[in-house]
Amino acid sequence: MSQTEADFNFQPGAYADESTPLVRNAWYVAGLSTEISRDIISRRLLGVDVALYRTLAGEPVAVRNRCPHRSFPLAMGKLEGDILVCGYHGMQFDPAGRCVNMPSMPIVPANANVRSFPVVERAPLVWIWMGHPDKADESLIPDTHWLSDTDTWKSVTGTLPMNADYVSMHENLLDQTHFPFLHPGTVGTPEYARSKLDARREGNSVMLDRVLKNSAPPGIYGIPAGIMHKKVDRYSDAAYVSPAMHRAFAKIIDHSPDAGKPSVYRFNITHLITPENNGRIHYWWFNSRDFAHEDAEIDKFMFEASTKAYTEDVDALEAILKVVQSDVEPQFDLNFGPDKPGLMMRAILYEMAAAEAGYLLTAAQAQPA
Repeated sequence: MSQTEADFNFQPGAYADESTPLVRNAWYVAGLSTEISRDIISRRLLGVDVALYRTLAGEPVAVRNRCPHRSFPLAMGKLEGDILVCGYHGMQFDPAGRCVNMPSMPIVPANANVRSFPVVERAPLVWIWMGHPDKADESLIPDTHWLSDTDTWKSVTGTLPMNADYVSMHENLLDQTHFPFLHPGTVGTPEYARSKLDARREGNSVMLDRVLKNSAPPGIYGIPAGIMHKKVDRYSDAAYVSPAMHRAFAKIIDHSPDAGKPSVYRFNITHLITPENNGRIHYWWFNSRDFAHEDAEIDKFMFEASTKAYTEDVDALEAILKVVQSDVEPQFDLNFGPDKPGLMMRAILYEMAAAEAGYLLTAAQAQPA
């Protein structure tokens, strides 16, 4: 924990923002399965530089990208079999981070180890636990089974690193009222923004349900399905799942399908968010559909439309953080009824961060646990 995090003053009833310490006891995406290979890469995750590679057997490995001797980046070293060799003094580390050889000394110092991180591959993702290793429960890894179920789902994907904080990104994804204004023509319709929303907290997740009947579909769904000229029923089931993930399931029902066309179309949208620090995040997205798997034109459209919409989010959130960090006059942003889902999420993140810092927050006081 940095000095800034250690000095953070948790208060009861507060909400997470761009200054709240990052939640570490959670599974985050270290990278796509295709990104991690026998070529060592480095990536900053939750403020820590991590070196990522695969063993000869193909297992992903994550260790701190910093030799314990003179802080040389281990990603600048090399692999000899499953041994990571530091490029500065030749210290050798096994996949668990234990030093197994130090060329300049006859006996390996017992404390010459590098921190390793629990990693689990659930293709197409590699998950990492940056918090206390004893709490790395694999059952807590968010479910993304549709990303590997290629018989049912066809996905397009992209990545958009951004200069924003993960609290604002999650709030943006839960705020469906901005869709018609920031994403006209792709995601949002005015009717959708005005439709009734059911929001509720379930444990440390926030669930959203919205139903919009007899309305025109948004372009990102209607164009690939070929139903832009119709009125359809639209069901949305979205969720803030964890500090690392937001997902949205959409079902579009066409009650008068054209010949040879389905009456139900399903789309699963997956947002995966890993903070680099409090002001920058790694962001991967997947847009999955359950029809027309072999249609390359639909792939192209969905990739381009998704990239356009999510780039608009990036631009907006980067602009917001710039204002927040540079404006010398403080402002307490107003909240309204439609902001309820985001406030639920921010309360969850705040509680999780406080718990990791050893604070027990009650309605009356905040005191060390």
